[in-house]
Amino acid sequence: MLLFLLFLSCTRDFFIAHEIDKITYETITETEYVYIQDTAQPPADTSPDLMPLWVDSFVQPNTINGLDIIWVIDKSGSMVNEATQVILGIETMMNALPQTNWRLVMINISSLHTINDQTFPLIPGDTIVDAQTMYYSMTGSGREEGFNAVTKYIAENPYSATWMRDDAGLLIVFVSDEDEQSYPNLYTANMFTSWLGSYRQDFYLTSIVHLQPADSICNPSTTAAGDKYIEATDNTGGTVIDICTDDWTAGITDAVIGTDPYEYFELTKNVVYPQYLQVFYDGLPAPMGSFTYEPSNNRVIFNPMPDGGTLVEIGYYYQPYH
Repeated sequence: MLLFLLFLSCTRDFFIAHEIDKITYETITETEYVYIQDTAQPPADTSPDLMPLWVDSFVQPNTINGLDIIWVIDKSGSMVNEATQVILGIETMMNALPQTNWRLVMINISSLHTINDQTFPLIPGDTIVDAQTMYYSMTGSGREEGFNAVTKYIAENPYSATWMRDDAGLLIVFVSDEDEQSYPNLYTANMFTSWLGSYRQDFYLTSIVHLQPADSICNPSTTAAGDKYIEATDNTGGTVIDICTDDWTAGITDAVIGTDPYEYFELTKNVVYPQYLQVFYDGLPAPMGSFTYEPSNNRVIFNPMPDGGTLVEIGYYYQPYH
């Protein structure tokens, strides 16, 4: 009898312990659920002292001082059928450019021709007829060496210095149905962009070339793809256009838009307490009245625009819960 009572006693203790464990588990689960719901609520006190600060920044492009444009065009026999597209592309660019302060020249993709080229650039007020005259006055190309053509035109052709401006932005557009062949000089994309960066602070690249067959509408050959042009363009955030497409308009328009200086800047976070928003130019407070904050579009508008090369910093409080 004593042994039986001891067994019952042990059994009861076991079941009691099990029931407690079960109750404790359910209580913990319920508490976790309530805690998760509670963390989504913002703090009641949203005074500036509790709001985080944020700084957006950018460097104003030198295109505010003007834009020099060089179209580097393959005039070899295989490009004859692209003449209409090239002219249309240049017309699209001329229409997309601002009404003042740009200059555009077309040079041959062969450096043998560009080193002595003395073509006067197109300027605001010129027409598509002027562009056609410039295009058809260019002679046929030899080797497709766009990198060499650019460097020799800028560095070794004295005429380029008569119209190109050191303080302006530079946009280069390559047009070719073959890959870049500037061996042995500047024969890699990185070498070319490094050289270009040492010459001009703000430069932009656009390439109208064959893509690899898997990405192209018409290119059947991997050897015809403009891989080096594409690499240089991609490395600098430029625009690549498939030469096989029927319409280059959208890509060329994007290339122009990408060179625009900032008239306004769209902020990356939602502003709270806009009265405390501050703008700095090269580390100094922007002049009074030179900017306004537009709440409806969450952007800062500059009047006048900052000078080219200016580091612009915009500091403000933001709401992290929205």
